[in-house]
Amino acid sequence: MPGDRRAGFRAGFRRWRSGRPFWGGLLLTLAGAEVLFTMKASFEVVLHVGMQGVAGYLLPVVMLLCGLLALVNPAQRLFYSLIGVLASLGTWVTSNLGGFIVGLLLGCVGSCLVFGWLPDQESRRDRRRRRKESRAARGARQPLEQRAGGPA
Repeated sequence: MPGDRRAGFRAGFRRWRSGRPFWGGLLLTLAGAEVLFTMKASFEVVLHVGMQGVAGYLLPVVMLLCGLLALVNPAQRLFYSLIGVLASLGTWVTSNLGGFIVGLLLGCVGSCLVFGWLPDQESRRDRRRRRKESRAARGARQPLEQRAGGPA
């Protein structure tokens, strides 16, 4: 019984995941969290420093929200990916070189994955299966002599 429930959950999650830019949204969310956690200054110091300090916290939060919103609302993925990549690039200046470059790279890659995701794209498994079936159908249509290497 528990195995059936787990298999049902996995199938449901797989179905949910296939309808949205999952990996891009996840990477963008993780990038925002990573940049946010690399910030060292307390919030009182940030407010005292001014706009530059506030932007250090604001941009990672925007990245985090763009990643989550891309997962929740994939219809607006292009807008979220553009804002996400701009926020990621902005962290280079405002947040410890973009979270020590890791958050910057994760954010840019995640935004690119969100931007490039197509909702009506056929899955890789289905494409392989269709290619294999078409090769098998072409092989069955060839005359027997051609497959054996004899004269045509």
